[in-house]
Amino acid sequence: MLETNKVSSVSKIKSNNKTKITQNKKLKKSLSFLSFVGPVYLVFAAIVLVPFIMGIYYSFTDWNGITGHIKMVGLENYKYIFKEDLAFIQSFKLTVKYTLYAVILTNIVGFGLALLVTQALKTRNILRTIFFMPNLIGGLLLGFIWQFIFNQGLISLGSILKIKLLETAMLGTANGAFWAIIIVAVWQGAGYIMVIYVAALQGVPSDLIEAAKVDGASRFQVLRKITIPMVAPAITVCLFLTISWSFKIFDTNLSLTGGGPFGSTEMLAYNIYKEAFTNNNFGIGEAKAIIFFVVVAVITMVQVYLSKKREVEM
Repeated sequence: MLETNKVSSVSKIKSNNKTKITQNKKLKKSLSFLSFVGPVYLVFAAIVLVPFIMGIYYSFTDWNGITGHIKMVGLENYKYIFKEDLAFIQSFKLTVKYTLYAVILTNIVGFGLALLVTQALKTRNILRTIFFMPNLIGGLLLGFIWQFIFNQGLISLGSILKIKLLETAMLGTANGAFWAIIIVAVWQGAGYIMVIYVAALQGVPSDLIEAAKVDGASRFQVLRKITIPMVAPAITVCLFLTISWSFKIFDTNLSLTGGGPFGSTEMLAYNIYKEAFTNNNFGIGEAKAIIFFVVVAVITMVQVYLSKKREVEM
């Protein structure tokens, strides 16, 4: 009996020791995880989560953003936006139109540049650097640079070459200013998208392409049947990025056209900025921002879902 009790007590001690060791390991892992993630999470909460929650609260208030007097108005701000704020509806339609053109053109140009710089060219590394460089310039500075190009550079060039089309101030008309924003957006964003497509194209097996060429496939058939399906995950990422960029465009819109002429190029983000900080209707501005967030979130989630489904079909 004594030996049996000794054995059982020893086994209990061993099991307790193992439990303690396991718990210590879990505690160390948790502490190491918190030491890495904790500071980042705190910064994220302070910069993103807390302002977002405060924004939801202010969207139900009548506040000018300056005084301490805040009046709760419930859903009145949202009712006003959908029923009476025609400028917001117009900005929303314009932003959707801009997004369609900008997303398609940026991805086409970015993919075309990626195909170019993945060829056996001696200058391909230099070309990659040149194509990517516009992305390093800030949107505000970029807008002022292109404003000078459109207002003075192209007009001077047109007068020298006697080209009437260039002599017309592009930013002076609603249609011209709209396309000017698209040109600048594509010029800036195509280089970044190119880098993603280059990484995807380098992962396409060369043996598969060579086998298709041996079987008599043309370049277009290789591109359509092999290359594009193989880079489908990169297409999903690039579509997500360009849709997000296009809907959130603000700095280029502000510096290039300022929403003009006569508010014809006022995008959603700029409309929200004017409502909150120019008109001092902070509650309505926050309500617009919440609507803007929901719309962008829904569109991006649908896009990612459809793109992922398309990847499986490919």
